[in-house]
Amino acid sequence: MWSRYNAAVVREELAVLARHGCNVTRSFCFWPDFVPEVERLDEDVLARFTDFLDAHVEAGLGTIPTIVVGHMSGENWDPAWRQGRDLYRDAWLVSQQAWLAHELARRFGGHEAVVGWLLSNEMPLYGGPAASEDVVAWARALVEAIRSAGATQPISVGDGAWGVEVTGRDNGYSLRALSPLVDFLGPHSYPMLDDPVRQSLAAAFACELAGGFGTPVVLEEFGVSSDFAADDHAADYYRQVLHTSLLAGARGWLAWNNCDYDDLWEEDPYRHHVFELHFGLTDRAGRPKPQLEELSAFASLVRELSRSGWERVAGDAALVVPEHFERVLPFTDDAFRSDLGADLLQGYVAAREADLPIGLLRERDGLPDTARLYLVPSAKLLTGPGLLRLQALATGGATVYASYFAGSTPYQRGPWLTWLDEIFGIRHRLRYGLVDPIEDEEVVLELVEELGDLGVGTLLRFHVAGTPSARSYLPVEPAGARVVAVDGHGRPALLRHELGSGTTFFCTYPLEHMAARTPSVNPEDTWRLYDALATLAGVSRPVRVDDPRVFVGRVRGGARETVLFVNSSSDTVQAEPVVAGGEALVPSGTLTIGPYGVAVTRRSINPTIRSAPAGVAALAAGERRDAQL
Repeated sequence: MWSRYNAAVVREELAVLARHGCNVTRSFCFWPDFVPEVERLDEDVLARFTDFLDAHVEAGLGTIPTIVVGHMSGENWDPAWRQGRDLYRDAWLVSQQAWLAHELARRFGGHEAVVGWLLSNEMPLYGGPAASEDVVAWARALVEAIRSAGATQPISVGDGAWGVEVTGRDNGYSLRALSPLVDFLGPHSYPMLDDPVRQSLAAAFACELAGGFGTPVVLEEFGVSSDFAADDHAADYYRQVLHTSLLAGARGWLAWNNCDYDDLWEEDPYRHHVFELHFGLTDRAGRPKPQLEELSAFASLVRELSRSGWERVAGDAALVVPEHFERVLPFTDDAFRSDLGADLLQGYVAAREADLPIGLLRERDGLPDTARLYLVPSAKLLTGPGLLRLQALATGGATVYASYFAGSTPYQRGPWLTWLDEIFGIRHRLRYGLVDPIEDEEVVLELVEELGDLGVGTLLRFHVAGTPSARSYLPVEPAGARVVAVDGHGRPALLRHELGSGTTFFCTYPLEHMAARTPSVNPEDTWRLYDALATLAGVSRPVRVDDPRVFVGRVRGGARETVLFVNSSSDTVQAEPVVAGGEALVPSGTLTIGPYGVAVTRRSINPTIRSAPAGVAALAAGERRDAQL
């Protein structure tokens, strides 16, 4: 773009984005073009970039320059003078990257169009994985270079948030380690899964996992190539991702990308990655695709929310993220973290289907006593301190649920749990080295005791899936617990134990794991179990529906809440809101929600005004930047 800059085309494209409610772009300072020789910026390129920034001001947009760009769309490029030097550990090459960051910030940090900075574009694909201390040192050098030049805009890394805390795979880009250095964290999400509901919630779940480190989350990249999805289906995907990630706490959104690139079909990387030509919000002629219309509608919603500031309502129910997911602890198998990620996502799906105000809490952080219900899906791996903390939470009045999982591999097969008798009131009857296989293709649980809104005799059905190790149950006998449900063979399947002023529940089947390994399974009956547990625990759900296809979530701003009803199905749904306490929704009555559609209502609340988290204002407030990124 910088070697054949067309100012008129740039302005045409920015005008289309502005007309559709967009207020920011992300721009790439392509390293080989910007720095053709060591410590020499190309003045012609800088002049074009200046015009690019000026064009943003004319259109009423901002931009986030991305500094070290050596990767994009399936290929890496180096400045000729790099000569194979290590991007993280070579002191000279790190100094060259810091020099570029400083010079760009010095020249453009005062420009009205610049609203943020990204250090890189998907640096793990360019520099590769590295030790966390090397990645942090590299990031610190570039952040300090920007700040030393006087730039004050928010900064993030641009790595995609693909570190161990989000993916379970350690590439060195630890969000724990990087979050103190930056002003927002930016997941890049391009899931390809085997269940429509998991697919629509995967980006939101990435935002949830990136949250919790005291730093706002921006969904920094998401989108779909028109070669991978028809444009009407792509628009459905955009609608789902935008609204569910809002409910997951995202503070900004950057779609990949602006326009289609058909005229570049002979050039790398598009020559060999031809699907990369068609991620655009507009086609090759600049005509808006349905995806851009979805972004426009969402921009209107976020502008309205921004007038009084907003925060998502969550946390009365908690999904526990085991320490084993976010740390590669000694002598553990990579499959453990893969299973944990899949099982947590499926647990998140079930919680959303039950309209729980779900938040993620990390075992490594000690599990605060902020929730009424703690869910530990398919709990093979917990630490000693984590187990004792769950016991203390239950003793103090919370409800704690866990389900059994032997693991998907033969390695140390069985639950890495202890104190089952003290915490859950059960005694297991395992035989060493063996599993107790699930013999049926469907697990049926029958309630023998009332649970929440589920009466005696209620049947819950679950498809069986997984490896031979995973397709197993835990034989138990009560040791203080009461049997709430039995399986089809009359064995205890769900047990309840009163502990102090709270309650623990243990399920002897890996419900979430079996669902996670089953294609096109959702909605399945785990949501009914979670719904009943939430009722028993007293989880606040002032608005919900009894249809698992519709997710209900709330966003609070000032003296009112905006309630979103997200239809996760291809059906037109007649949703009947269940409103607690006689409060009124506006509009009220039955909601007709089209396939993958969203309905928005509002309700008044007691005026407890809470400000947005620190660091958000520059991204989410102000007359020009108050909509989506």
